[in-house]
Amino acid sequence: MNLVVGQLAGVFGVKGWLKVRSFTQPEENILDYGPWRLKTSSGMRAVEIDAYNLRPQGLVVHFKGIDDRDAAALLGRAEIEVDKAELPDLPDGEYYWYQLLGLKVITSTTDAELLLGTVTDMMETGANDVMVVRPIEGCRDEKERLIPYIPQLYVLGVDLTSGEIRVDWDPEF
Repeated sequence: MNLVVGQLAGVFGVKGWLKVRSFTQPEENILDYGPWRLKTSSGMRAVEIDAYNLRPQGLVVHFKGIDDRDAAALLGRAEIEVDKAELPDLPDGEYYWYQLLGLKVITSTTDAELLLGTVTDMMETGANDVMVVRPIEGCRDEKERLIPYIPQLYVLGVDLTSGEIRVDWDPEF
């Protein structure tokens, strides 16, 4: 199963270099994942990075066998995918964003447990990540919620097996 970790963002110079928009934090971590497969309009294409440079404007890479601007331009704005199995294991209690998507979010009140919805997206705000929680059937109401992903403060636990995230969140928010 593949996971999108970035996207090509256009050519850079005349020798086949390409700008990369990384979806990893920090940006250069995308280089730790591989091999890269590019999802282009003509299908999947495996590529090998033979050089890279982290510039103030962002990351640029050079692929083996792509040595001119025209050849690089043919790759367009391809998505960069890696096999999920190639991702490094995280320490206990840490999760990749893709693992949180689709999980049910449940909060407890003094009376009962309430289903707030499912995680449909994650946002980076600088201070902390934020879960976008949208209502599903069986929810208390039809509110979309933005819940900070702060373990031990708002996020009490993540259970990938049961598909649930337990939060300490006022259902009125």
